[in-house]
Amino acid sequence: MYRFAIVFLLVCLHSSLSPPRSLSQTAQPEPSKPVAELERFLKDHSLEQVADQAFAKAALSSGQAKKAAAMMTAARMKQLKQLRQQEWKDKVITRGEHSMKFEFRVFGEKPKLGRSLFISMHGGGSAPTRVNDRQWNNQIRLYEPGEGVYLAPRAPTDTWNLWHENHIDPMFARIIENAILFEDVNPDRIYLMGYSAGGDGAYQLAPRMADQLAAVAMMAGHPNDAKPFGLRNIGFTIHMGGKDAAYDRNKIAQQWKDWLADLKKQDPDGYAHEVVIHQQHGHWMQRDDAVAVDWMSNFTRDPLPAKVVWYQSGVTHSRFYWLAVDEKNRKGGTHVVATRDGQNFSFEKAEGLDSITIRLNDDMANLDQPIKVSFGELVIETKVTRTIETMAKCLIERADPAAIFSAELKFDLR
Repeated sequence: MYRFAIVFLLVCLHSSLSPPRSLSQTAQPEPSKPVAELERFLKDHSLEQVADQAFAKAALSSGQAKKAAAMMTAARMKQLKQLRQQEWKDKVITRGEHSMKFEFRVFGEKPKLGRSLFISMHGGGSAPTRVNDRQWNNQIRLYEPGEGVYLAPRAPTDTWNLWHENHIDPMFARIIENAILFEDVNPDRIYLMGYSAGGDGAYQLAPRMADQLAAVAMMAGHPNDAKPFGLRNIGFTIHMGGKDAAYDRNKIAQQWKDWLADLKKQDPDGYAHEVVIHQQHGHWMQRDDAVAVDWMSNFTRDPLPAKVVWYQSGVTHSRFYWLAVDEKNRKGGTHVVATRDGQNFSFEKAEGLDSITIRLNDDMANLDQPIKVSFGELVIETKVTRTIETMAKCLIERADPAAIFSAELKFDLR
C-alpha cells in the first residue's frame, strides 16, 4: 500500500495595502469560536505566537478561513510596517553579515491596483568597490519606466557573482515585501532586470524567483549554469549586442533563444519570451535595450498557474507557486512538472524527490470535497483541512498577500 501523509498548511489573502484577491467568490464570512479567539489573541500577541494556541488547530470553513486570514494579514502587515520602517527610510537591507543599499525613483501616476516595481541590477563584478559603486550609480539613472517604482540595489559584495549568491534571494524578497508595505506596490507587478553582471543575475534569479515575479529582462549578461525551465509562467526577454563576444555572450544568447523557442513549442501556453540580438552593438547597447521595460510591463503575475515547472539550482527554495518541499527534499537538481485542474492534481515529473507538498486554497479547488493526486500509477484521494495554524505559518514565511494558501497535502512519491 502506498504511504502518504497529509499536512495542513497555509492560507492567506491580500491585505488592504494591496489589490484584493478573494479566496472564494461564494464563501461568506461567518462567526466562529476560533476566529473570535484569534481576534482577542492578536490584541496582545504577535502572529508568531498564534500557531501554538489550541484554537489555531481547529478546522475552519472557507468563510471562517477568509475572515481569519484577513485578520492575520492586517496584523502581519502592521507588524512588519513597524519593524521595517527605519530600514526603508535608511534604504538598506541587512541580512547576517551582508548589507544591500538601494536607491529608488517613482514614475507616473499610481494605478488603482498599486504601483509596479522594477528591481534593476548593476554591472561590474570582480572589481574594486569604487568600480562597482560607479556601476550602481549608473544603474540608478539607466532606465525610466512609464509607471512604477524603479529601484536599483547596490550588490552586497564585489565578487564576480554579485547577484546570484545565496543571500540575494531573501534580500530581494524583503525588498519586495517592503515596497508593498511602503510604496503601495502591486505584488503581481514585480519585475527584475540587470545589465552585464546584473544580466548574469537576471539569468540566474528569474527561474528560481519566478513565483514572485511577472517578467524579467536580461541585458548583456552570461547565464553560467542557469537553466530556463522555471520561466514557464513569466515573461522573459534577452537583449544582447551581436558583437558582444566576451565569454561567448552573443553565442549563448542565441542558444537561449533557440532553447526558449523549443520550450515554447513543446508547451504553447507557457514560456512567453522575446530575444533581441542588436547586431550593430558590442557590450554597450546605447540604451537600445530600454525597450525591454515596456515589454515587461505587459505582464502580470499569475500566482496560481495551472502548470508549474520547478527546477532547483544550486541556490534552493522551499516553495514555488503552489508547491513546497521539506528540508530533506530541498536540494539542487530536482525537477518537477505539475498540473492542476479543479480537484485533480498530477505530476508529470518529480525527479530527485521522496515527497512533495501541494498547497491549496479556495481559488484552486473546492476544499470541502476530496482532492485527487496522481503520479504515474500512484493515485490518492483525500480531504484537507483549513486551520489558523497554517495561515499564521504562511504569513510568517512570506508576506505575499497574493499567493497564500489554506491547506496543504504532503504526497509521498516513493
